Amino acid sequence: MSRTSSPRDVPERATAPPARASGAPGASGAPDASRTRSASRTRTAARTRTPSRKPRAGAPSPWRRMWLWATAHAVDDLYQGLVPACVPYFVLDRHYSYLAASGLTMAAALGSSVPQPFIGMLVDRYRLRGLAAAGVAVAGLGLGLSGPAGPYPAVWALILLSGLGVAMFHPAAGKAAREAAESGGTAGGGAADSTAAMSVFAAGGSVGFFLAPVLATPALAAHGVGATVYFLPPALLAAFALLRQRPPAAAAAGAARTGTDRWRPFMVLTGIEVVRSVTFFGVITFIELFWLRHLHAGRFLAGTALAVFLVGGVAGTLLGGRIADRAGLVRTVRYGTLLTLPALAGLRWTPGAAATVLPLAFAALAGVALNIPFGVLVKLGQDYLPTRPGTAAGVTLGLAVSVGGLVAPALGATAEAYGPQGVFTVLCALPPAALALARFLSEPEPETEPEPETESGTAAGTGTAAGTAGPAPDPGAEPEGEAESAPRSGAGA
Repeated sequence: MSRTSSPRDVPERATAPPARASGAPGASGAPDASRTRSASRTRTAARTRTPSRKPRAGAPSPWRRMWLWATAHAVDDLYQGLVPACVPYFVLDRHYSYLAASGLTMAAALGSSVPQPFIGMLVDRYRLRGLAAAGVAVAGLGLGLSGPAGPYPAVWALILLSGLGVAMFHPAAGKAAREAAESGGTAGGGAADSTAAMSVFAAGGSVGFFLAPVLATPALAAHGVGATVYFLPPALLAAFALLRQRPPAAAAAGAARTGTDRWRPFMVLTGIEVVRSVTFFGVITFIELFWLRHLHAGRFLAGTALAVFLVGGVAGTLLGGRIADRAGLVRTVRYGTLLTLPALAGLRWTPGAAATVLPLAFAALAGVALNIPFGVLVKLGQDYLPTRPGTAAGVTLGLAVSVGGLVAPALGATAEAYGPQGVFTVLCALPPAALALARFLSEPEPETEPEPETESGTAAGTGTAAGTAGPAPDPGAEPEGEAESAPRSGAGA
């Protein structure tokens, strides 16, 4: 405020006279119009940014809202991870064929992948406040009721419904999490526009995937496939929490973003996310079989390997956000992709005699490296499409991630022909493809306000702060003003 509220100091700094003098005889008439337009842009910029600098009194902090959305994300993706965990028990209890079992996995993948971009467009066009809460509730209801359901078509339809709930959640939650990260500004808890904050939200999904087999295996082993009803309460509780804590309309409106959508780098980013998703689903599907049939380890070590990989994924997602806040988004994507190749290669070619130590270490490293770009890609996608954060989240969190599940049958055919080690050989060829695509990424353009040139504490494009009466000279023209007004400053004084 000190820069913009002291027009009497302008002559002392040998700058141009105040704006009111610009209409004096001898002065050009053009500055009046330009300063009027500048003042209008100033008031527009002030209205745009004021809510982010002054959060509503009593409202939850941005980090508190971010942890709420991360927890809801964990609950939502828990149901996505429960589908492959439940499929073996449908085979054992209902005597489904392998084709029928794969149909359940396909139903979940179709329900969660295909609708997400279209739901994202609706989220960007309309303010569907309860959609994320409804999505997590539908995901839980579909999965929870699939176990007690009798006929196969009913089970298939309920799992498809659960996938649709996942699709409803991701675009709305991704947009809301972005708004939560930006809503507080520097005074709201330090989460504003932070990749680390968005990585917390993304890591919630990794936690859900990790918890799915951990929780499902003992429940289903003890009570059969009907025990899926035990997983209903988390969805209902998460939906209630989201409905109760959703931000007011005014705060969400203040988080509206402007800018130019850049579809070309976004499509490159989508390709990288698809490659990462295929690698991720390939590892989680075949890592236990790799331990059992290639390394000749026991079931306990095989389960431990999957758990270690998933825990490494959670750590990698959080670590990627911290790295990106320091090294940049694109560099972080490249670092993680580059590190994935030696991690997978070490896992693939580690001798079986070392099954108790080295392979577990490489499994953890692969989980970390593969997930370092995850949260970064989510935020980078929203930066590339600043006016469509819901669409971006629907692709990076939904469509691109679920594609890995659709490619799983092809990896299964590879395993039939060459064993699980053949699958990991194929997976080692994927990181170079992602790294080649990453060369075409670029850092996102600076976020634009109604006036591009913005200085700390001033409105964009002018030297006038929000709420200051009267326009003031443009700071960008200050050096030129000094040169022109220096001979006049003494007379003006």
